[in-house]
Amino acid sequence: MTPSARVQAAIEILDQVVASARDDGPPADAIVTAYFKTRRYAGSKDRRAVRELVFRAIRRSAEIADNGRSAMLGLSADDREILDSFTGPPHGPDPVVKGEKRTRASLIPQWVETELSPLVAPAEWAALVQRAPLDIRVNTARTTREAMLEAFPGATLTPLSPWGLRLPADTRVDQHPAFAEGLVEVQDEGSQLIALACGAKPGMRIVDLCAGAGGKALALAAASANAAEIVACDTNRQRLSRLSPRADRAGATITTRLLDAPREAEALVALQGSADLVLVDAPCSGSGTWRRSPEGRWRLTPDRLDRVIALQARVLDLAAPLVKSGGMLVYAACSLLSREGADQVGAFLGRHSGWTVQDPLGDVGNGLGRSEGVGRLLTPAHDETDGFFVARLIRSC
Repeated sequence: MTPSARVQAAIEILDQVVASARDDGPPADAIVTAYFKTRRYAGSKDRRAVRELVFRAIRRSAEIADNGRSAMLGLSADDREILDSFTGPPHGPDPVVKGEKRTRASLIPQWVETELSPLVAPAEWAALVQRAPLDIRVNTARTTREAMLEAFPGATLTPLSPWGLRLPADTRVDQHPAFAEGLVEVQDEGSQLIALACGAKPGMRIVDLCAGAGGKALALAAASANAAEIVACDTNRQRLSRLSPRADRAGATITTRLLDAPREAEALVALQGSADLVLVDAPCSGSGTWRRSPEGRWRLTPDRLDRVIALQARVLDLAAPLVKSGGMLVYAACSLLSREGADQVGAFLGRHSGWTVQDPLGDVGNGLGRSEGVGRLLTPAHDETDGFFVARLIRSC
């Protein structure tokens, strides 16, 4: 592909990304993959170059672009070579018209700035959209981190999680024998720390109430040496269906339970008052994962944020009756917005009596994250992880 053809391909992909962001469609990564499945003529260098153009354009602007062309024209303000690629047919985008609209550069949607935790200073905003590292979690129930460090060339120890390794960005984890054998899983260090905050131990009954595809349920199984009873719940059949094959590969025993919204409580009656640990890894804005999904800034709207905050409160209210006396409720959100973190847990404590607060990461080491309300907030700039809030509550009666 010529440079002009690469820019044209990036524009076509960005058109799809913009439409998907407006309609809650697939993420940008999936769109890029699907695009090239029907264009076998593009070589690996072309695919990498086009993908890089797409994500550079997305990362450059927090405001959703009008279309792919305006996003690429915005990027051309920083790269003359891109501007020179608007050469016209047959392979390049149409020449630039004087005064044509270009997406402006920005880091955070303007309306989101007042929603951010006060701990996230403007000087830290750039880190929210820098490319994230590639982390894996070692399945410590079946191997050691030291063994996997030797198995992956270029790997280093994650600085915070005792289960993690950081790999070169181009590592194909899914093609490594250790992945096929269930010895490792791709998981950001921040997500590993959420699982670590749960303190899973053998013999516990653990309920992962918003399990999704089960990444944290698998981490909890490994942390408990596969000797805890783990029930992974979700309302999304497709996401939850991915857990069983992953658990089989990891040698973990995890029960799945599909919940029927809005009648989730009916399916949870048998678990009431019996759980040693309930993890609420809540649905959220995803603002803490903008390093990985920068188009998430395009998807988030004030209305969507209000809806997800209401859903978080509802899930917390579903979780509370499941915890037995002396048991633990861990709330986590991959978000940097106060209403999804400290404010959400504060509101829960206002609705429910009989709970005490623990430092969720006190066992990991001092200086990890920063205190916010009754929990801790980790951010890309301060901790070099995805951003997340986590709180740990103990039921005292």
